[in-house]
Amino acid sequence: MLEVTGEYSQQAKNSWSDLILRYRVDPAELDPRVFLVANDNWMEFTLRYVVDYKKRRITKDLLFTRLLEEIEGTAGRVSLASATFHLVETPEIKVQLIDPPHGGAAKG
Repeated sequence: MLEVTGEYSQQAKNSWSDLILRYRVDPAELDPRVFLVANDNWMEFTLRYVVDYKKRRITKDLLFTRLLEEIEGTAGRVSLASATFHLVETPEIKVQLIDPPHGGAAKG
């Protein structure tokens, strides 16, 4: 990630240092990070990085292209998987209402 976002991250750190001194804001973590969450059926990776707002789309593309290249370089030890379910018909649901006993009103 540093090869894609490193230069801007350093600029952001320098600017943030100035903001801390000038406006007494809290320090912020500006280094690129990867977070992993293991769910029931998969692992979810989240990339966190600082980017020039004018370059956010191209930066995201560069990062994910690089990620795919790294996955391809594992010779099959790591692969992407997904599942898609297509519902073609909703099953019929039958509902039967039963009158309350003795003809009285139902109590809720």
